[in-house]
Amino acid sequence: MPMTIRSELRFILNGQNVALHDVAPDQTLLDWLRLSRSLKGTKEGCAEGDCGACTVLVGRLTPSDRLVYEGVNACIRFLGSLDGCHVVTIEHLAPSDNHLHPVQQAMVDFHGSQCGFCTPGFVMSLYGLWMQTPNPTDQQIETALQGNLCRCTGYEPILRAARSISSYGGTQNDPLLVERETMIARLKALQDGARVEIGEGRGRLVVPANLDDFAVFLEATPTATVVAGSTDVGLWVTKHMRDITPVVFIAGLQELKSLTVKDGSISIGAGVTYSEAIETVSQHIPEFGPLIARIGGQQVRNMGTIGGNIANGSPIGDTPPALIALGASLTLRKGAIRRTIALEDFFIAYGKQDRQPGEFVETVHIPIPASGEKFAVYKVTKRRDEDITATLGAFRMTLADDGTVTEIHIAYGGMAATPKRAFAVEKALLGQSWSEETVEVAMEKYAEDYSPLTDMRATADYRALAAKNLLLRFYLETTSHATPAQVSRYEAA
Repeated sequence: MPMTIRSELRFILNGQNVALHDVAPDQTLLDWLRLSRSLKGTKEGCAEGDCGACTVLVGRLTPSDRLVYEGVNACIRFLGSLDGCHVVTIEHLAPSDNHLHPVQQAMVDFHGSQCGFCTPGFVMSLYGLWMQTPNPTDQQIETALQGNLCRCTGYEPILRAARSISSYGGTQNDPLLVERETMIARLKALQDGARVEIGEGRGRLVVPANLDDFAVFLEATPTATVVAGSTDVGLWVTKHMRDITPVVFIAGLQELKSLTVKDGSISIGAGVTYSEAIETVSQHIPEFGPLIARIGGQQVRNMGTIGGNIANGSPIGDTPPALIALGASLTLRKGAIRRTIALEDFFIAYGKQDRQPGEFVETVHIPIPASGEKFAVYKVTKRRDEDITATLGAFRMTLADDGTVTEIHIAYGGMAATPKRAFAVEKALLGQSWSEETVEVAMEKYAEDYSPLTDMRATADYRALAAKNLLLRFYLETTSHATPAQVSRYEAA
């Protein structure tokens, strides 16, 4: 049966069905909302997904037909990724009688706004949290607001407002709760199983009908830019003005959303977001969860994918060093052909990966550390949350009963042109007693493994010293007399 092709993008904006026939592949949701729909409540602050002023909610159906709303950064979210979704802006919150929504009213009553520029973004982030967790803890509130910045109000009034939202009631009149069943039916009606294809040549925008359709398209058009979460590609457009066309959007492919635990391994589809992965990963690899919680803000984690973090090959990607240390592997697919390789072999040189034209990352396989294995990952940044890595070290080790190192895997990001193993350091540790003297000897081997660069995030000397000290920290935290380092007030508590 021939593939059905639809030449329009369909989604729901607040309460209105939208059908667009003329959409540029690199058009952002923020520009469209402000310039085409005059919805000015969604602001442009940083245009890179850092400040949260552009936060909107995007609702999507799960395979079980559950409707999930997540806060996203409209400034780096492309229109092409919204087919079959429900986009909710600040203008949709207040009911028709002009009474404020409980989230908005709480912000007013607790003086959570001064100049007001950032306020709609804060409201939308708190709205998303309130729908999922009506009575959140302080930690949950702060996590939800990691991606929202305010220059003038101060965060304490906003936190007080967040704590009080449920005391206002309002669930009976909340638009997204009242209309949920109707909205599920409307979104189901948009699912026609067709491929979306708009434009021609380099101006082509494609949303595949399913995973097989994506494989066929990419094999035939290997120069297309693949966009999953757009947390990196979005900046190519907004900051670097790069031409990314033609573009194929894969965020809606349910076949890439698989997340399974079997035979001591976690298999994660390339389309699984950080937010979707964190619970399962934290349950089976507890040391990995805090790293995911420090990747961008909540909006970025709702969009960004582990598969995308790997596929773009950045030397400062947060997950690859940890995954390399764990011995992760990738399933790559080209057309109907699949192959599996070790993740550490995927990265060849800066901007170059072991991926053939038309081939894509389909699944990431992460071995769960065995009982007795010691694993840790440390991220060094100028500020704790929502910051780009200066250097990141990951360690996995097995000790014999006599304290001898029988297995050691060390990988770093930010130290070379790719995420990279520290083979010389590992060799100095392997077969030796796990002692401070052994670690001090191994620390001198870092110069054989890495020649870091100086950039805006850190100097070469700082990176070299920090990398050594992370090994020392791993030693201190894995010896029986040591107290684990306290890196946040919640972890300290």
